[in-house]
Amino acid sequence: MSVRRRVAITGIGLVTPAGLDAASTWARIKAAKSCAGPITIFDASGFSTRIAAEVKGFDSLPPIDDRKLLKYASRAHRFALAAADQAIADAGIRPTLQDATRWGCVVGAGMMTVAHPEIAAVQRAAAPEGELIPNNIMQEPVANDVMAFSRSLSTAGVSLLLRRFGIRGYCSTVHTACASGGQAVGTAMRLIRRGLADRVLTGGFDSMISPVGLSGFCLLSAVSSDNDHPERASRPFDLTRNGFVLGEGAGFLVLEEWDSAVKRGATIYAELAGDGNSLSSYRITDSHPSGDGPIQAMRRAISDAGADMADIDYLNAHGTSTPMNDRSECAAVNAVFGDRAKEVGVSSTKSVMGHLIAAAGAVEAGICAMAIRDGLMPPNANLQQLDPDCDVNIVRDVPREQRIGMALSNSLGFGGSNSCLAFRHPDETAALIAAGR
Repeated sequence: MSVRRRVAITGIGLVTPAGLDAASTWARIKAAKSCAGPITIFDASGFSTRIAAEVKGFDSLPPIDDRKLLKYASRAHRFALAAADQAIADAGIRPTLQDATRWGCVVGAGMMTVAHPEIAAVQRAAAPEGELIPNNIMQEPVANDVMAFSRSLSTAGVSLLLRRFGIRGYCSTVHTACASGGQAVGTAMRLIRRGLADRVLTGGFDSMISPVGLSGFCLLSAVSSDNDHPERASRPFDLTRNGFVLGEGAGFLVLEEWDSAVKRGATIYAELAGDGNSLSSYRITDSHPSGDGPIQAMRRAISDAGADMADIDYLNAHGTSTPMNDRSECAAVNAVFGDRAKEVGVSSTKSVMGHLIAAAGAVEAGICAMAIRDGLMPPNANLQQLDPDCDVNIVRDVPREQRIGMALSNSLGFGGSNSCLAFRHPDETAALIAAGR
């Protein structure tokens, strides 16, 4: 029987509300300093929620030298391009003419593909008094702008990445809301395992901080309305939590076949060891109170990694700060780990960055890899009064120094898609390989 190809994480790139690269993002997460504040991207004065976690100082990033590429890039696409550039540079390897067909690209992309200014422009032309005048639509310049149309395509982001890096192998885009980034990373891992690629650029990007995005979440009562105290608004597992803080950004990883990464002397953050998925089929916005969907995803990820419950030291929880989601996820943790649940450190880094929607799972995968590298469990910010229904081993306020042999990362999406990724310390992987496992 052939030995399964293992997958190494050799590059990480992050553009988040917490920082414009992986190092600054990780530093702010360790400091448990919230990124939430008043919305500045547009006038949110008419909304019940007027706060979000925005990416700040983005224009200070190194410019992209391909002007034609930028013409097709939205705000979220620019996050993706910057984070992917960082991941490729961090890995110290990029596609060449000789191996471009052995590189893949799998991306988790956001639900909102048309920029609000473009929607507003068409509305002003087509229905200036509120009643549709179809013949007016084509008089609006945006409606005749091929670049605006191209930016709106759900495949635009991955197309820009392929052009940027010359990747010519397997390509796919995942659209499963909050699970998108996690499922994209898991899909990329499976490509390498199956021999369909040797290296994959994978991640997620999103920006729903717009009138359309915010209004939808307000209608669902999903976002916190603590406008006077934004720094406290995202408080996963706290008894007084009242919704998530909307964030934006991108996270990208370079994944490589393990032996190839070792042979070239790459720095390996962690092994991406397991991928588990499930569908809750309960409500479009909630998991079942029993945690059934997350339970299945977590168990499948652990099994896929060839591990058992005793191997897991840390869980980066989905932990959005909504009442039902946090309770359901904690019920799942207790069901999966049983008596050992009190030994598994749990935190939600959304308490600092907010919820990055399609980018969340990919960013949090990078965080898990850095946590393993540093032997440091990131803290859960803003937890003052633990919800009795969330009685798990929360890492509170400050990082917990502890060697992490294995970690899990949950991403539980609107619509019921559940993703769980499993990560293993590279020394643990090396020992398994030496033992012929």
